[in-house]
Amino acid sequence: MVPMTITDYLINAVFVLIVFRQARERELDRRSVIIPLVIVAYVAHLYVHSIPTAGNDLMLIAGLGGVGLTLGVASGFATHVRAGENGLAVARVGWIAGALLIAGIGSRMVFAFALSHGAHHAVASFSIAHQIGAAAWPVALVLMALLEVSTRIAIVQLRGRQAMQSSVAIPAAS
Repeated sequence: MVPMTITDYLINAVFVLIVFRQARERELDRRSVIIPLVIVAYVAHLYVHSIPTAGNDLMLIAGLGGVGLTLGVASGFATHVRAGENGLAVARVGWIAGALLIAGIGSRMVFAFALSHGAHHAVASFSIAHQIGAAAWPVALVLMALLEVSTRIAIVQLRGRQAMQSSVAIPAAS
């Protein structure tokens, strides 16, 4: 793996800023879906050029994908969602959801930083011992991010729809 560049740090900073921005309540409109998915798709385009399948590459990719999926599900359910006044649901990232999102972003940043600041030998030894190619690491980390973001968005959107349906059903029943 190559050391992190300024672009890599900026991309991760954008993700952290998006999490902080979501700490304020916002409407769940199309922008709340499209913007994060476009950013993650752009990152995937930058770093994923092929899917390595040698040795245990797919196991690493699936394992980190599972971590991303778990973080996405947990942060999706930890996000505060309620029916809004304008006919749209509103959501706000609380402490737990924010911590989970930052944990995912931070773990990827720490791994990349450590790799370029002395941990390269340990990662190379681990990779050799477990038959993992160097090309599998960026794919696994990007898949982790992609699943974390897309799963969280899907869960928050579904919870927003449920909140809106519940708010419409309650006045009709009285």
